[in-house]
Amino acid sequence: MRASFPLSGGIARMGETCGALVGALMAVGLAAGSDRLDDRKSYDECMALGREVYERFKAEHGTTLCYGIQEKLFGRHFDLKRPEEVAAWLKAGGKEKCPLVCASAARIAADVILKFWASRGNGPRGPPQTRSS
Repeated sequence: MRASFPLSGGIARMGETCGALVGALMAVGLAAGSDRLDDRKSYDECMALGREVYERFKAEHGTTLCYGIQEKLFGRHFDLKRPEEVAAWLKAGGKEKCPLVCASAARIAADVILKFWASRGNGPRGPPQTRSS
């Protein structure tokens, strides 16, 4: 959880790429990535899975940018670096609406990961062995 704190607000409150999407991609990397930089097969598989997560997230939310998602949810975006904007975001229901985007990203990532594990014969019981050899 601590490692994800700077992802909120579109990467350190900058309104850029949605932190929920970044977190979903990190989960895909943990599930399908490799510990070896020269493992091209794992790299290519992981990139394909990451692209699927990205495309599904974008299709669901219309954008991958925090400010764009905020505009869709609230009718405007908030500059979360400014305390008065944080207060406005809270008043608009930010703590209720933004977690729904996080849930969406988690659902998409989980679906992609579970399908990946199933394709490798591992099913939903747990991840494949670490790909370090």
